[in-house]
Amino acid sequence: MHDTMSHPDYPFTPQRIEVRPGIAMSYLDEGPRDGEVIVMLHGNPSWSYYWRHLVLGLRDKYRCIVPDHVGMGLSDKPDDAADASPRYDYTLQSRVDDLAMLLDRLGINGPVTLAVHDWGGMIGFGWALSQAARVRRLVLTNTAAFPLPAAKPMPWQLSFGRDSRVGGALIRAFNLFSAGASWLGVERRMTADVRRAYVAPYDSWRNRISTLRFMQDIPLREGDPAWSLVQEAGRRLPGFADRPAFLGWGLRDFVFDRHFLDGFRAALPQAQVTAFDDAGHYVLEDKHEVLVPAIRKFLDAHPLA
Repeated sequence: MHDTMSHPDYPFTPQRIEVRPGIAMSYLDEGPRDGEVIVMLHGNPSWSYYWRHLVLGLRDKYRCIVPDHVGMGLSDKPDDAADASPRYDYTLQSRVDDLAMLLDRLGINGPVTLAVHDWGGMIGFGWALSQAARVRRLVLTNTAAFPLPAAKPMPWQLSFGRDSRVGGALIRAFNLFSAGASWLGVERRMTADVRRAYVAPYDSWRNRISTLRFMQDIPLREGDPAWSLVQEAGRRLPGFADRPAFLGWGLRDFVFDRHFLDGFRAALPQAQVTAFDDAGHYVLEDKHEVLVPAIRKFLDAHPLA
């Protein structure tokens, strides 16, 4: 367990919950117990640290639930070998089940606002397939909830990790994906201590299993494990068009670029959109000074009651 106090702007005390026998998930639960619940879901290769500025900007009024997915951040990083004990399947369905378990254990069975980034979109909307009525507002940042748009080629950087054994080995050996994202995912260069906080959880071959498994789980075609979930989420996405939605987008993202933003705009035509030509994948790093107040204003303007 590394010391979160050394991470800039992360003055939180993470909590832990066993989501499966012998496997604990770390999460933040910040803000008043009776506040409207905002569930913030990170992607790969980040962790709850991505959401820190938004938590700080909301926790006086809103209850912020921010898990580190299993294998990520401060959560346990179990192996997925056949004989591993405890063993974990690094699939999208596992992530959805973990989220359901966490909210259930916390007694959160009413309305929630989903705030998502990167893989968090597929996890959040995967969960929402069975809980759609509870999702009252959406905050989307550089994410997906549908298969790769036809107009969008698969970025080589992801194919390298997803489809190449050499690529996979390099990612685990040298932390290429997490370290690379801390440089390539922003337009405004991260300070050294912020970059260290992003990569700190992935400090060994063993601890990088999830950064690679997430890439290998990217659904591209029928038969891929996550395909049916993501395809169904995409099919159902227009059903959320009647909920208030906020889209905050960094247009310099080489994966979740304008093609993905266009997909969300088509499905959610009423959404409030704030897109930046000078921000990258980690849009909340590049633009938190603008986005946090804008998201706060959006939430305040669309109360649940």
